[in-house]
Amino acid sequence: MSDDSERGSTDDSGRIGGVSRRRFLAASSVSVAALSAGCTGGGDGGSGDSSNDASGGGGSSDDGGSTAGSAGDDVEDIVIYLTPGTPSDVRGRYEPLIRMIDGEIDTINAEAKVLGSYSAIRPALQSKQGEIGMDDITLLSAPDFFDVYGTSVTGGSAFYFSVMLTNEDSNIDERSDIEGKTMAFADRLSTSGSIFATYALQQADLDIGEAPQGQPNDFEGVWSNHDVALEKLGNGEADAATTWGGNGLPHIPEKYKSEFPQRVLDKSSFIETLDTEEPKFRPFWFSFPIPKQPVYARKNWDSPNKEKIGELLRNSDEELVKQYYPEDYNENELPFSTLQDTSIDDYQPIIERINAVGLELGEL
Repeated sequence: MSDDSERGSTDDSGRIGGVSRRRFLAASSVSVAALSAGCTGGGDGGSGDSSNDASGGGGSSDDGGSTAGSAGDDVEDIVIYLTPGTPSDVRGRYEPLIRMIDGEIDTINAEAKVLGSYSAIRPALQSKQGEIGMDDITLLSAPDFFDVYGTSVTGGSAFYFSVMLTNEDSNIDERSDIEGKTMAFADRLSTSGSIFATYALQQADLDIGEAPQGQPNDFEGVWSNHDVALEKLGNGEADAATTWGGNGLPHIPEKYKSEFPQRVLDKSSFIETLDTEEPKFRPFWFSFPIPKQPVYARKNWDSPNKEKIGELLRNSDEELVKQYYPEDYNENELPFSTLQDTSIDDYQPIIERINAVGLELGEL
């Protein structure tokens, strides 16, 4: 198994063997030039499905946050865009967060939506169809347009990992073994499920061609979402898959834990989920720690509820969030407990990889 041991390094080589809470503005720390590389559009990722039936009430108005008369004259409908994926699964993971916002702020009626791809989030926010987003790619594509509340923390960690998996009987032991084979990815704009993995394969001297925007030359790539990527690996439609640690670790048998890099053992908040789901896969690469998703609001959302939400999220903790668990909620899947103060500099390694693989976020 190869790994990516240097957090700020641009070299993704090697082998596995061995809070303050205050608001910051992304625009103040990032130049437009630094973000000139990014995504050209659409991705064919995600399920292609969009969701309108999440927790909370009745949808946003043309202004993306109008007063909801049915819920009371002072109650504002807001839309929160979650990370793309299988809508029912994503909504289920984030349900405690949406319930908490609804329950703790009586002037808000929150609705969560799951769009079909990352490329759909920024246009939706810029057209005032929603107020809040929770992914790094949208933020990095237009930092001047957003105010950032902070970086998500779960299990005491503000970091997560990208992981490459294969079947246990596979002859794939390192990234270079992907040559001539099929790799399943998440959304084309997924940091952990596409961008980091594509860059890591490039660093292993594989010709990535136009990936992740198009097809690589030295291997075949198929893009969908995190869940479908693992399904393709399990069904024999792919020889390997890449996903984020929280999605992949449950499929890794406990016996491989001794081969994990120490940074994964130290900073992953999903170690306890090892060996809890079928089918079973073998890991052969881990990234360095990636900052978890930022939570941000569009800058032109002029409402006192904007800061109310920020204050709530910065001061929440697991005990508060647990009060809003639905029945039979799997707390190992909790994607948020509080926010950590951060700097856009923490996302610089992501920007470097975006640039290296030739994405153009400014055209997202």
